[in-house]
Amino acid sequence: MLSRASDTLGSMTTRPVLELLLGDIVRLRRTHPCGGATWMVDRLGADIGLRCRTCGRHVLLERRLLESRFAGFVERGDPAITAAARPGPTSAA
Repeated sequence: MLSRASDTLGSMTTRPVLELLLGDIVRLRRTHPCGGATWMVDRLGADIGLRCRTCGRHVLLERRLLESRFAGFVERGDPAITAAARPGPTSAA
């Protein structure tokens, strides 16, 4: 019996993808064990890098897990920095 790709990938959500920028300050549903409540986004990709603003601890969270724990933005980062950090098309001259 053949399985379809849609059977193995699970259900897709209709929720839009969370637009994150480098330098965003976010609040998650639970506080960090140090007591800190805010995190700075310092890495974007499949895994999102977060740094606790209170103790400086760095963690990587899967994007899906971050989206489920996300409570809100405290401060937005700079779109120009995010655009500069993303790999763009290379020109073969």
